[in-house]
Amino acid sequence: MKTIDLRSDTVTLPSPEMRTAMANAELGDDVFGEDPTVNRLQEMAAELLGKEAALLVTSGTQGNLAALLTHCQRGEEVIAGKLSHTLNFEVGGASALGGLVMKPVRNDSNGRLDLGEVRGAIRPPDDHFARIGLICLENTHNLCGGTVMGEEDLASVRDLADQHNLPVHIDGARIFNAAVALRVPVSRLAAFADSVTFCLSKSLGCPVGSVLCGSREFIAEARRYRKMLGGGMRQAGILAAAGVYALENMVERLAEDHENARIAAESLADIPGIALAPPPQTNLVYFTIEAWELGAFVRRLAEEGVLCFDEGGRIRWVTHFGIERADVEEAVARLRSVMAAGIPLRRAGV
Repeated sequence: MKTIDLRSDTVTLPSPEMRTAMANAELGDDVFGEDPTVNRLQEMAAELLGKEAALLVTSGTQGNLAALLTHCQRGEEVIAGKLSHTLNFEVGGASALGGLVMKPVRNDSNGRLDLGEVRGAIRPPDDHFARIGLICLENTHNLCGGTVMGEEDLASVRDLADQHNLPVHIDGARIFNAAVALRVPVSRLAAFADSVTFCLSKSLGCPVGSVLCGSREFIAEARRYRKMLGGGMRQAGILAAAGVYALENMVERLAEDHENARIAAESLADIPGIALAPPPQTNLVYFTIEAWELGAFVRRLAEEGVLCFDEGGRIRWVTHFGIERADVEEAVARLRSVMAAGIPLRRAGV
């Protein structure tokens, strides 16, 4: 029985063509700025996102932290959504390592920041108040269901930030998914931010890495923080070659992942006792199941070869490279079988 792994788009394996590109990569010492493949990836990323420069980092977490440290001084506040990845899933690095204060504001169901709360968080100059150093956004937004922030959404935050002379950073781990869903160049979404990270190791199918993009001055300073965080790699062109291949070959195919997520969602919605939360906009599908304890249900699905997560009281399926339409249909069929054969597992009164 084939295992269908829907836990995350981080579980992708490099294609044979990507492996060949990695094996044949021209190499040098990137700490000295001499790895030609890393330099090529960084130049490609900067051009695609409409920024002056870019920096290969080991992960999205490292890229986001390097961005926060570069934008902010110790003791400053960072405005971020209560449901943001930066706030919830990055080990408190901004506070522990940067001395920064995370200032959470409400996200709506689409991942957008409540602008009223953002305005309230930007307090007037006063010796009693920490200064605001940065506003952080997330696009697509993971915990809100892979939702997309469009240009109008981003422009409203940019306008507010400009009124207070504040920089904006986008955690764009899946920003290429957003661009493909909106059918716009990714540079149009990145234009509203001073800095953007995107992951190579999620939807783009690379084994390792993310890229941080911004101005030349910003990236030069972020490079110092990357070194401080242990991210100064040597012959990193082996990894960068995967990124070059991905940017050339793996972006447009994201539409297939979105279509497979749509098919999964429509099939799940037809099953009594399942509620989508919300319908997918990109490659993330969230749903709940009545009468079942979700952790137990996830374990039963794993026994049937369908891997997924119980994330915050919902089940998450993520479509990605390596998952075909037939896999999605088979996953739904196995889920139906589990529901038909099992007994309700939710405790009485819960």
